[in-house]
Parts: sequence; C-alpha cells; structure tokens
Amino acid sequence: MSKNYYDVLGVSKSASKDEIKKAFRKLAHQFHPDKNKGDDTKFKELNEAYQILSDDQKRAQYDQFGSNFQNGAGPGGFQGGQGFGGFDFSGFQNGQGFDMGDLGDIFTEFFGGGMGGGRPRQRRGRDISTEIDIPFVDAVFGVERKILISKVSQCDTCSGTGGKPGTSMKKCGQCNGKGQIHETKRSLLGTFSTTKLCDECLGTGEVPTEKCHDCRGAGVVKKQKEITVVVPAGINSGEMIRLTGMGEAVAKGQSGDLYIKINVTPHPTFKREGHNLVMDLNIKLSDALLGTEYKIQTLDGEVTVKIPEGVSIGEILRLKEKGIPTSKSKRGDLLIKLNIKLPHKLSRHSRELIEKLKEEGI
Repeated sequence: MSKNYYDVLGVSKSASKDEIKKAFRKLAHQFHPDKNKGDDTKFKELNEAYQILSDDQKRAQYDQFGSNFQNGAGPGGFQGGQGFGGFDFSGFQNGQGFDMGDLGDIFTEFFGGGMGGGRPRQRRGRDISTEIDIPFVDAVFGVERKILISKVSQCDTCSGTGGKPGTSMKKCGQCNGKGQIHETKRSLLGTFSTTKLCDECLGTGEVPTEKCHDCRGAGVVKKQKEITVVVPAGINSGEMIRLTGMGEAVAKGQSGDLYIKINVTPHPTFKREGHNLVMDLNIKLSDALLGTEYKIQTLDGEVTVKIPEGVSIGEILRLKEKGIPTSKSKRGDLLIKLNIKLPHKLSRHSRELIEKLKEEGI
C-alpha cells in the first residue's frame, strides 16, 4: 500500500526542506516513545517519511514512483531503511540521507547529545589567566619573572591519588574495576549505548582503601603556587604566553593551561615600529648646517652619533643592530629622527650673520 509521506508529516507536496524539517521535529517530540503520550508506530512512520523527504534524490524518486520505489519499482531500485531496525546509517558519513544536524535539540533532550560506545573523553582542568606588567627594556631583551597565583593543584601529600600515603588500592565497586559506566538509552533513531567515566574512581578502576587527610580523597587542593614565566625577547604589549599544564588540576586527569597577558610599560624615549626602535633627537640649527657629533643613550648604553652637514628637518639616521631582537644573532635597527630647533629670538649679531647668508642665497 502506497504511503503519502507528505500527509504523515502534515506538509504540502511543495514544502521546502526547512518546512519538512520543522514539521518532523515538532511531531517527533510529540510522538517519541519516551514521552508519556508517545506512539511508537506513529513515530516510526514519521522517521520513515523524514528519511525520504529530507533527501533530494529519494524525494524525487518518491514523487515519481510513490513509496513502492523502495522495493525496486523505480529505475535501478534500492533498499531503504524501515523504521528503527532498517535505518541506513551510511548516509551520515557521505552527506546523504538523514541529517544529524537537524536533530541536535532532540538528541540533547533524550540522551544528552552523545551516542556510541567510544572511550569517554579524559577529564581536563580549567584554563586560567592572569597578566603582568614589564618594563619596555625587558620586553625588548626578554626576562624571567616569578609570579604567585592561587589555583587548584595536585595534592602534594598523596600525589593526586586521593589515598593516604602508604595505603593500598582496591577495585572500584561502582564500575567493578572497569573505570567506565555504560548506559543504554532510547532515541528517535533507536537504542544507543553511551559510555562515561566512573564518578567514583575517575576512570582508573580502583580506589584507595583510606582517603588522604589533606585533600579528603579529592586528589587536588586549592593553594598558592609560584610559577616561573620566561618572557621571550621582542614580545609586544598585549601578547599572551601559554603555559601548558599550568592551569587548574583535576584528579586523575589532565591539567588545564595558564595564559599570561603581557602589558609593556611605555618608554619615555623609544617607540617600537616592528623590529625597529624609533626616537627623536633635537639638534641646533648650526649643528644641522655644519655637522657635529651627539652622544645619546640607547638600550645598549651610550653611543656617539655623527650628524652630517646640511641635514634637514625630519631626516632619519639609522644605527644598525640596535633595535628589537629578531633571532639570537640578529636585531632590528634604531631609527633617529632629527628635529632642528629654530631659535625663537635672534641677537643683533646673529641677525647680521643670517642676513649675510641670505645675500649668498643660503
């Protein structure tokens, strides 16, 4: 007997895929067998109808040949899934057939969003973050800093086992030493087996005969811990340093990570442009015209800079390898921007000299 899948889902033959999906999800919630007023037969019909109408190829063959196309009535015929028992799961991997993404809410409601019997995910501690301020010079050359943070850490007394030092271990009674708890749940796609870590032994399959007094069997305690942070040379303000495994700990699991934000204090003289340092140098007009030498302080100490004759305002002098380290052996440059200080008031003698320069066309 031919079935009208559009009537089963309560949609028209011209309904879009979104309309079909919404209709199925609404009816699936209503008639799911785990509901108080669920209907197993009706639910199987809904499941069968959605399998066909949600797949473009199957829907086209159904529209042309009716529901009997599954028994080979159409060209090339094929076998489709029937209800729970005959559902074809091959479509999950090749993008055809039933769309798992359409059923996210239903999976969450009926079996927590997980299915299958794979190994449960290892427990992992929480990631934590902090920030430190460092001087500009330390950001250029790198520095090692020690910080004190309060976090959940492994218990030093029991080394994370949760047992009193020297106590023996016994088989966990909750999971019978397997470390995992298996649960079977029904869903709209059938019956699925899920696996989770045992809450008692946390996946190890054994528990101590006597608990640690310091952590009370938890294996972790909250305490202050001193951590060494190596700040690399050339770090920028706002960058993050990640210390793997230095976040909060969990008993018999993997510790989270510690993220440290670096705040660099501005320097009164130098600014950063990529791997170069930039500074301003004020020089007198006469020095700009005649040339001279200036002593300046760099991050490496005092150096002498030669000012050539006839430099102009805004001209830039370059000192090689005095900037930000780019590797262990290479650095950027120090760029010195020249600012020529013009006198606000001239003496009579200075004015006479400048008038002579003017006559010479200078």
